[in-house]
Amino acid sequence: MTKAALVVMVSLGVSLPVSANIEKGLEIATERKNRDEGWGDSVATMQMLLKNAQGESSTRLMRLKSLEVKNDGDKGLTIFEEPRDVKGTAFLNHSHTVEADDQWLYLPALKRVKRISSRNKSGPFMGSEFAYEDLSSFELEKYSFNFLNDDVIDGTETFVLEQIPTDKNSGYTKQVVWLEKQEYRPLKVEFYDRKGALLKTLTFTDYKQYLDQYWRAHTMAMQNHQTGKSTILTTSDLAFKTGLNDSDFQKNTLKRVR
Repeated sequence: MTKAALVVMVSLGVSLPVSANIEKGLEIATERKNRDEGWGDSVATMQMLLKNAQGESSTRLMRLKSLEVKNDGDKGLTIFEEPRDVKGTAFLNHSHTVEADDQWLYLPALKRVKRISSRNKSGPFMGSEFAYEDLSSFELEKYSFNFLNDDVIDGTETFVLEQIPTDKNSGYTKQVVWLEKQEYRPLKVEFYDRKGALLKTLTFTDYKQYLDQYWRAHTMAMQNHQTGKSTILTTSDLAFKTGLNDSDFQKNTLKRVR
């Protein structure tokens, strides 16, 4: 279909074929991915605020190291620093584009490195409302995409995409993503469980730009609609191009991370 024909169909109110929505969905998702390539590595200081349905809360402090990997998913290392009962706990994630992610959790109390099975990726990360699979880097191969519609959030124009996970072990049947049109930044994601019911909503706020190109949300709030629990991740410090390399993200270094 030519672009001119497409414009005529839209102006006449003719419904577009599903294939056009799939093509547009992939096109938008690809642009999102392309705009966030080349950042190299980063180190962030973060706070995790956990709230239960009664409003009771607890706080954890952690550092997140990230490494961009060419032709594959990114690598991440999360190190918990406070409170004392989780201090020294470390989570290592090797994301992949096609194969299942490799994930390990080091528990200092047991002095043991535990591998996270791909069948358990939908489980909660450190008691939070984020699942292990939520910590994976965004890779086009992990989903099939479908453009749903345009929308406006707080005065900001957005694309609305449906993302269907390709991994049979995913805890989600689909995700609905609101992407801001100008910079292709995610503003909101709805997660639907294996029964197709709305499970969680993740919102991104307080964006800051780094290296004159890369946008990062300094507040990410995950609300579980089925349990009433929530988790808020707040970034207080973030630095890029810190000199990290592949040797900083190896399983055999987990017990020695600081």
